[in-house]
Amino acid sequence: MAAVTLSVSTVKPLGDRVFVKVSASEEKTAGGILLPDTAKEKPQVGEVVAVGPGKRDEKGTHQPLEVKIGDKVLYSKYAGTDIKLGTEEYVLLSEKDILAIVQ
Repeated sequence: MAAVTLSVSTVKPLGDRVFVKVSASEEKTAGGILLPDTAKEKPQVGEVVAVGPGKRDEKGTHQPLEVKIGDKVLYSKYAGTDIKLGTEEYVLLSEKDILAIVQ
């Protein structure tokens, strides 16, 4: 089997998919307690690094996505496919799994 090398620039989502770089998880609680790796929750916030062309309507034209590259988004906890490229973590989501754009 051939090895495939991926980078962020080579990933192009299809349809209404969005490629999001996951934000780092919290190292401490609000009270200052350090969290071990086993106690950390999966972050639900990230930055959009690539978007697909959009879903097709009945006429065959693409409907543009509401998010764009550079947007910081809040997404569903168990949504998407987790992908690790090097030391960075990403998630590939459908646009419907994005709950909000964070200002």
